[in-house]
Amino acid sequence: MAEYFTLFMGAVIVNNFVLTRFLGLCIFFGVSKSLSASVGMGMAVSSILTVSSALAWVVYNYVLVPNNLVFLKIVVFVILIAGFVQFLEIVIKRFSPTLYDMWGIYLVLIATNCVVLGVPLINATEGFDFMKSVVNAFGSGVGFAVAIILMASLREKLQIADVPKSLQGLGIAFILAGMLALSFLGFSGMIPL
Repeated sequence: MAEYFTLFMGAVIVNNFVLTRFLGLCIFFGVSKSLSASVGMGMAVSSILTVSSALAWVVYNYVLVPNNLVFLKIVVFVILIAGFVQFLEIVIKRFSPTLYDMWGIYLVLIATNCVVLGVPLINATEGFDFMKSVVNAFGSGVGFAVAIILMASLREKLQIADVPKSLQGLGIAFILAGMLALSFLGFSGMIPL
C-alpha cells in the first residue's frame, strides 16, 4: 500500500508532468485563463488519463507483447486513446448533457494531448503492473489538475494587478509557469519514477 501511495504522490508533486516534464503545455496555457474551466479540464484529464492508461496496459500486455508488436505501441496507443475519447464524447453527449456541457469542448483537446499519450508510454517502458499503471495515471491526472488550477488562480489574480503592457497575456503566463516549475523543481529527485 505504501508503494502505491509513494507512486501516487510522486506522480502528483515530484514528477508532475506539466511542471517538471513540460508535457501538456498547450492545454495548460490555453485553458488556465479561467478557474472554473481549469477545474473542468483537470477532472476530464484525470478521468480520461486513468481509463485510457488502463486500456493501453491491457492492449500492450495481452496483444502487443505476445505477438512481438511492441514497436507499434505509439501508433496503437494514439488510435486507442482517440477512439476512447470519441466513444466517451458520444456516450456523454447522449446520456449526460450536463456533463457534456462541462467537458464537451475539452474532450477534443484531450484526445491530442501529449500527457494522455506520454503516461501509457512511460507505464509500458517502466514495466508497471496493472495497478501501478492505474495509480501512476491517476496521480499524473491529479498532478495535471493541481498545476492547471494553481496557474488559473494566479492568472485570475493577475487580471487586477498592474502588469506592464509588454508582459500582459502569454508573457506573464510564461513567467508564472517558470516560477511554478522552479517551485516544483524543489521536489525533484525525492521520489524517482
